[in-house]
Amino acid sequence: MPDGDNERWQQCWRDRAIDFHQAAVNPLLIRLWPTLGLAASDRIFVPLCGKSRDLLWLHQQGHEVIGVELSPIAVRAFFKESRLQPARHRQGAFTRWRSGRLAIHCGDFFDLCAADLGDVKAIYDRASLTALPEGLRAAYLAHLRAIVPADCRILLLTTEDAEEGETDEEVLAASPEIVGLYGALFEVASMSAECALEALPGPGAPTLARVAQKAYVLTPRGAAAVDARASTPGAGCR
Repeated sequence: MPDGDNERWQQCWRDRAIDFHQAAVNPLLIRLWPTLGLAASDRIFVPLCGKSRDLLWLHQQGHEVIGVELSPIAVRAFFKESRLQPARHRQGAFTRWRSGRLAIHCGDFFDLCAADLGDVKAIYDRASLTALPEGLRAAYLAHLRAIVPADCRILLLTTEDAEEGETDEEVLAASPEIVGLYGALFEVASMSAECALEALPGPGAPTLARVAQKAYVLTPRGAAAVDARASTPGAGCR
């Protein structure tokens, strides 16, 4: 990630300017996670994870959970607030914090390689795409695809701005940006969309803007066929 953007996020954590942090487990995660059809033992990757309690919820479902987070302040706070005692060691470009089957790599997402993550079965993207500048989003997806297995499913949560003049129906439809970024590689299923008013940052009285909170399940193209062959007795035998 560009140094300027990295420094901006580091400063947010130093200043405790973390209005984006959710103190509770995201209800969309709880509701939609079963739709991915994963085994409890499957390994999950959570990019740009902050100190989200969603990590702990995924771990409590039996998953091995690997997050990546730039800020050591966020990582330290996660383990302290979760009452976990992590071991720490250097691993390549990262400091790896680990407690049992839950680990966070502290460092830059773009420094991750496939060996850091191993056999990941699914990705829980809790608005990391939203947090990135628009110009970095295609690079983010390209790097993500390079470091995880090709059959990884994704539960993607986004916060999307409503354009002026858009109807509620248009706002709640699958985002053209999401379809443009992911559509060539994934089947994009819009699972949930709700309009909300969000206060914009700035001096004086808060200005409210209309946004849409959305959830997508992204299934790699061809994965359904692979699943069907795997479930058929004798599939793949010659």
